[in-house]
Amino acid sequence: MSIIQLLKEHPDTYKREILGTLTEKQLDFLMDNLEEEFEEDEEYLLFPDTLDYLKEQGADKDLVSMLEKALAGVQDGVDILYLIEE
Repeated sequence: MSIIQLLKEHPDTYKREILGTLTEKQLDFLMDNLEEEFEEDEEYLLFPDTLDYLKEQGADKDLVSMLEKALAGVQDGVDILYLIEE
């Protein structure tokens, strides 16, 4: 069984912070609703407006909570990414 971690990458240090564990359904939702620069990209740029959009599209409360944590204290956008651990 795979574990899918959602992480925030700090723009200045590139240090990664775990925001929580995603379900496959939550990951599919992100992949369907966020734009990827490259086909195999696992990283997204998240802005407050993006979070509002995801809420309108029906993001579940646990996913919204993780994304709000990613944006906490951030003026501009923040990179979020997922890692799948086998």
